[in-house]
Amino acid sequence: MLASEAMRTSSASWIFAVMSVICFNANSAFGAEVIRMGMIGLDTSHVPAFTKIFNDPKATGELAGFKVVAGYPGGTDIPPSRDRVKKFTADIQQMGVEIVDNIPALLTKVDVVLLMSVDGRIHLQEAEPVIAAGKPLFIDKPMAGSLRDGIKIAELAQAKEVPWFSSSSVRYYPGFQKLSKSDGLIGAQTWGACTYLEGTPDMFYYGIHGIEALYTLMGAGCESLTRTQTTDTDVVTGVWKDGRVGSYRGIRKGKAEFGGVAFMAKEIKPVEVGGGYEALCIEIAKFFRTGKAPIPPEETLEILAFMEAADESKRRGGAPVKLEEVMKIAREAR
Repeated sequence: MLASEAMRTSSASWIFAVMSVICFNANSAFGAEVIRMGMIGLDTSHVPAFTKIFNDPKATGELAGFKVVAGYPGGTDIPPSRDRVKKFTADIQQMGVEIVDNIPALLTKVDVVLLMSVDGRIHLQEAEPVIAAGKPLFIDKPMAGSLRDGIKIAELAQAKEVPWFSSSSVRYYPGFQKLSKSDGLIGAQTWGACTYLEGTPDMFYYGIHGIEALYTLMGAGCESLTRTQTTDTDVVTGVWKDGRVGSYRGIRKGKAEFGGVAFMAKEIKPVEVGGGYEALCIEIAKFFRTGKAPIPPEETLEILAFMEAADESKRRGGAPVKLEEVMKIAREAR
């Protein structure tokens, strides 16, 4: 069972901090104090967007000192991957990124890895060689294609003391960060577009954005949830251990902006809408420098459990489902 006391965070972070200094001094071929980044899975719009941010020669502050130097296209047969991988591969190749044929080749050229594949079902198989090589790892949303695979990735990383974290960029939108885990927050609701990907739980592909936003406001600790569904909307309502209630409204038709509202004891605070990728990239940069994940592994796994429990509630006709139950099933199946 994954436990925070077993993560050996302090020793692993200290070791990684020393390694980071070594990496800074060892990569003179790429310019002074550069951490070489590699991308796995070049089939999402995040690939050119992140590369543009990290490879900006005018980057300052936390973003200075990084460069995406190699990429492995990867990809699967789902349309969002199959139909876009060539374009996004060409986009970053034009930015000076070397394209390689396999993950082992990429790992010889980089210090840290961004696992970007749009299809979460292959994240475990792509993460395994990265972890075996001891490379610090950021995993773009969703962390995995199932809770079982997410637990396996966390356990492999723990065993090798490899730092990792995963997040949606929506978590770091200014409006959500401003109200994150606010004192006096008694509940919250978030919403946004929610398209499905066949082969994964319904919320994993795009619902993850709004659900991660919900956790940004509420924090971890959801105990059980229910899911209701109409022809164009999903509503997932969770009850936290302290009695607070948080809900996510996934809109399956039309274009929906991400948004939310925080319910306080004496007022209701709407979340300021809008954001981009830079704030997440800053957190990634901090993580790669320090080896300290900004999001506890337990919270990321709980988010996966929340989404799988939503599917189970749907199968049971909207009946309540405990997250502990789906966690137990996933651990026994891994």
